[in-house]
Amino acid sequence: MANPIPKFGLESLAQVRASGVEQLLRQHWREVAHFTDIPLDPDWDAYQGVENVGRLRIFTVRIDDELVGYAAYFINRNPHYRSSLQAVQDVLFLAPEHRKFRIGYRLIMFADTHLAAEGVQAVYQHSKVKKELDMGPLLARQGYELIDTLWAKRLDRG
Repeated sequence: MANPIPKFGLESLAQVRASGVEQLLRQHWREVAHFTDIPLDPDWDAYQGVENVGRLRIFTVRIDDELVGYAAYFINRNPHYRSSLQAVQDVLFLAPEHRKFRIGYRLIMFADTHLAAEGVQAVYQHSKVKKELDMGPLLARQGYELIDTLWAKRLDRG
């Protein structure tokens, strides 16, 4: 594959959904879901509500107008530090066939630049622990620091 020319953008939920994001979401879920018995079932109305109050940002990457990746963030003032506007990554995905040419790295840089221009003071990213999905090294190269570890427990199992 020749070096593709990615186009990065900030898009609305409606634009992303019109681009068939559901197919990418299913591919993303199949790759990263830890509890595979919990089905992927996005609450689009909830996302729309967050967007309607100005607290959702969806950054995209397209190649030849095809949506191949996204990074979505919730933007809020942190209740612990109410003067601090912060972004928390909801989802970040780049189709495996496009994980070359630093496209994912550039998507995160694009999002960070836009978030900083909006006055976001801190961005929180999460990464999977599986070696092949671990974005820690990529994030560290961009100046991110490891500050937390996330654990999960199923309460509906005996």
